[in-house]
Amino acid sequence: MSRFVDRVVLHVSAGRGGNGCASVHREKFKPLGGPDGGNGGRGGDVILVVDQSVTTLLDYHHSPHRKATNGQPGAGDNRSGKDGQDLVLPVPDGTVVLDKQGNVLADLVGQGTTFIAGQGGRGGLGNAALASARRKAPGFALLGEPGEARDVVMELKTVADVALVGYPSAGKSSLISVLSAAKPKIADYPFTTLVPNLGVVTAGSTVYTMADVPGLIPGASQGRGLGLEFLRHVERCSVLVHVLDTATLESDRDPVSDLDVIEEELRQYGGLDDRPRIVVLNKIDIPDGQDLADMIRPDLEARGYRVFEASAVARTGLKELSFALAEIIAEARAAKPVEEATRIVIRPKAVDDAGFTVAQEEDGLFRVRGEKPERWVRQTDFNNDEAVGYLADRLSRLGVEEQLMKAGARAGDGVAIGPEDNAVVFDWEPSMMAGAEMLGRRGEDHRLEAPRPAAQRRRDREAERDDAQREFDEFDPF
Repeated sequence: MSRFVDRVVLHVSAGRGGNGCASVHREKFKPLGGPDGGNGGRGGDVILVVDQSVTTLLDYHHSPHRKATNGQPGAGDNRSGKDGQDLVLPVPDGTVVLDKQGNVLADLVGQGTTFIAGQGGRGGLGNAALASARRKAPGFALLGEPGEARDVVMELKTVADVALVGYPSAGKSSLISVLSAAKPKIADYPFTTLVPNLGVVTAGSTVYTMADVPGLIPGASQGRGLGLEFLRHVERCSVLVHVLDTATLESDRDPVSDLDVIEEELRQYGGLDDRPRIVVLNKIDIPDGQDLADMIRPDLEARGYRVFEASAVARTGLKELSFALAEIIAEARAAKPVEEATRIVIRPKAVDDAGFTVAQEEDGLFRVRGEKPERWVRQTDFNNDEAVGYLADRLSRLGVEEQLMKAGARAGDGVAIGPEDNAVVFDWEPSMMAGAEMLGRRGEDHRLEAPRPAAQRRRDREAERDDAQREFDEFDPF
């Protein structure tokens, strides 16, 4: 069984943020010293990192489910929870990350290139962080956000300068074995090579990489043979080399028709029309092979191909071929635009951007979508009336109630916050009370209220003035 895997579906789950803590400080002679609940820790991210020592996605084929650690919950005495540990996954150079719909999320090329495949959830705030002048002793804390969970497709595209293409047993592996230090498996039967082989070639001052693409036969672009699995490995190459077998023993094949078949498969695969081509007439050490090469060479040159005759066994014609490839690669590298340093682009939000939308659906339900409302809902403990009231205050300050009224919502209408598959639905009551307000102002604990003499004196003066006014109103000298 081949140990080379170049396409896997990876199921990533980032860590969940830790919950905040609702706690009240207690010490001797001071039983209620104020809120001291700590914040929850951040959940760990799932990060893909390019590692040159990794050449296959085999590990993720056997273990496709990967999960980062969760953040720890906060604790009393203002102790914050520990952040979850990031999960770093090494991937080969040239890995392309896509979503389930085939959209490219990242193209990982170059040692150390990273991509966050799963974002860890935020930790919830403790009641110490939620305390304010109006809310001196919150009796609740925010929940931690769940980590991002999704499926990503990873495809490996070999990062090479030269791609050797051709029929099975055309001699591609033999060529790469004598041009570089690569030692691929070589045998005299088709489909000997089951994985792309990569070798480094030095020609003068130019050093480049060469890869052979196995399994190209008629219908490869539609899935026949091994071609569909490995055609992606030619996408990054600067030049394509057609290796033609001039000593084939199959009566229904000849080098020119082989070239036409492979070109048609490359055309159907798409995206390779702009790559320069070179033709190598291989196995000229065999007498019939040399005769056939002399016959077809003028025809190939008339088509505009640069043709080289070579023999991997006799090691003839290899120097001219390697230097010709080095010349083309040097020109391609010189024409490549210089990569600029990454610039930080700041895109501020528009002044009138509320950060959320309100829309009425066909069934009459009003749906609120936006980053802040959805995050606030995820972090709310709906078993705590005070926490629900805090959510209502935040949504009101954000302008959700105002937009609902503008959209035509009436008391008792259904309102959903969040996506269809994970939304909180409730009956809307404008400026509704959460229940805890019935006991006093939301977020306050009368047990922690300090004496306020000035306020009491003001209330006394107001009461005296009211009594005097009442006595004056009741007095009638006539």
